[in-house]
Amino acid sequence: MLVCLVPRYAHSHDSREEQRKVAAASSNALNTRSIVSIYDFLVKHLPPRFYLHVIAHACTLSLARSLSLSLSLSLSISAARSLMSEVYLDEIEITFLFYNSKLIEESDKKSSTKELVKSVGQEKQKIVIPKLYPDSILFEKWGDGLSEQEQKEAEALFHLYGYNVFLSNQLPLDRKLPETRDSRCWTKKYPKNLPNVSVVLIYVNEALSVIQRAIRSIINRTPNHLLKEIILVDDYSTYSKTIRKLHSEIHKEQPGLIKKVRHNRQMGLSQSRLTGCEHASGDVVAILDAHIEVAEGWAEPLLARIKADRTVVVSPVFDKVHFDDLHVERYIPASHGFDWALWCMYESFGKEWYKMDDESQPGKSPSVMGIFAADRVFLGEIGGLDGGMTVYGGENVELGIRVWLCGGSVEVVPCSRVAHVERAYKPYAPDLDSAMRRNALRAAEIWMDDYKKNVVIAWNLPLKNHGIDIGDVSERKELNKKMKCKPFQWYRDNVYPSLEKWDNILGYGMNNLLKKYCVDQGAVPGNIPILFECNFIQPQFCYYNTESEIIIGGLKSHKYNNNRCLVDPGSGSYPTLQDCQVAKQNQLHMHWDFKQGEAIRNKVTQRCLEVAQGENLFYALIIQQCSGQSWRIQHLFTSF
Repeated sequence: MLVCLVPRYAHSHDSREEQRKVAAASSNALNTRSIVSIYDFLVKHLPPRFYLHVIAHACTLSLARSLSLSLSLSLSISAARSLMSEVYLDEIEITFLFYNSKLIEESDKKSSTKELVKSVGQEKQKIVIPKLYPDSILFEKWGDGLSEQEQKEAEALFHLYGYNVFLSNQLPLDRKLPETRDSRCWTKKYPKNLPNVSVVLIYVNEALSVIQRAIRSIINRTPNHLLKEIILVDDYSTYSKTIRKLHSEIHKEQPGLIKKVRHNRQMGLSQSRLTGCEHASGDVVAILDAHIEVAEGWAEPLLARIKADRTVVVSPVFDKVHFDDLHVERYIPASHGFDWALWCMYESFGKEWYKMDDESQPGKSPSVMGIFAADRVFLGEIGGLDGGMTVYGGENVELGIRVWLCGGSVEVVPCSRVAHVERAYKPYAPDLDSAMRRNALRAAEIWMDDYKKNVVIAWNLPLKNHGIDIGDVSERKELNKKMKCKPFQWYRDNVYPSLEKWDNILGYGMNNLLKKYCVDQGAVPGNIPILFECNFIQPQFCYYNTESEIIIGGLKSHKYNNNRCLVDPGSGSYPTLQDCQVAKQNQLHMHWDFKQGEAIRNKVTQRCLEVAQGENLFYALIIQQCSGQSWRIQHLFTSF
């Protein structure tokens, strides 16, 4: 129904009954009952100085049915705004929209309104708003029906934060999470006199609604007598609006419950965790990211394990919050492992955990993955967090190794669940490799004895002088001696036996004949190695070992993963890459004679790996009769 809102000054002698008659007379061709009822509602709620005539144009009924209701309202309100300059216009608009929505709710009782809503719905279905960012990963599975302006806002926020802030701002701060625990967790009983906990939230330029949701979940889902404090560590955020609003939010909570610490420069995740620990006063300190939501009953299982054994460092199971639609995906319980570059990863628990056939039981873990809880005093006794770590990466693996070596243990507790937003990318640290490499080398130098060479190999650095400044490690090495911590060999044998020793490597790194081009694993999936412009990344890493195997495309850190070995198929011109275990079983031609600066010759076929240039001037990696081409590998253990 198309209506026009016309202002008129009310005269003292005009009774409301007379006003109604005027409105009724003006609407003779339309649904008088609906218009008058709208008029009644507006007159009732508007200030005395104004009322509105509802004028129905006899010729507009058919037009109204071809327009959406939102357009009708927009035209109506726009007309009113052009005629009225009083401050009551916003109130008129809100009141009119509210009452119109009430009419729609009752449309099944009014046939004329029902027909109008039906026609509006049909028109709405025809409106298809194109996606402005079809290549954006944010809109791959989310965003249908958003206006162009909403899409622009969502995409801009996504680039700032790496997750869907537009949607987060619309979700309740206390939204209910799905139940992801094993059903046996629901009936577990915990001691009443559990230790209390200081919860540390680390952030830099985090979305306000995300931080608020993290805080709200902790307050709502942690028993009051167990929650000592929440410590917010701001690593020098630069979004001032968020900072001001968050500061205001803090003072709305219980006095003294939430504390905020702000760095005067950006110091990185490692230092932020250290700052949080230093300001904590609870029996237990729990280090969390700020882009999380704790689940119901998250704290008790962790605190109960620490009460039973103060030397155990515990982690919850992380459920995944998708970056685009923010739905929560259940993750199965798993231990926290790492490779020789000290990048962390999920792994299956040991056999003893599966023998229990009880998913609610804690499982041993080689390391921690960033979110953990520990007895605050015990953590201090073993050296706290390493203040020499910078920015991001490696510090969690270092802590896990140190805990095991110096008298403690690490566990994942499946009855404790934390939903964690997995960003599409980290806008605050686009390139983490340099910081991660430094921290990994530092941890290796302090705690890994002779196995530190494996970390050097994993980062493709020279053994004798890798050239990376890892800071002063003398104090941490002294801590190692003072606490009489176990050697890393004990850790590898008893805690993490699935780690490969890497004790048979003779040479590693880039393998090239031409200065500009290197051997590369080629397309994956696929098994044809190629010659490609040298780029110093893993697909071009090669390894020659004491078994005369040439492994291309990276060396696996764990026994349960297989490498890919260079094979001469025996016929044809091109080499292949095959699973090394499969190649051994099938007795493929996978063994090569190689000395630095000489040919790479297959021991069986006597053919050589060589480079040929085709008619199109492109270089190709081939197998042919040896012509005397000489190869060099980047790093050597000893001359060979």
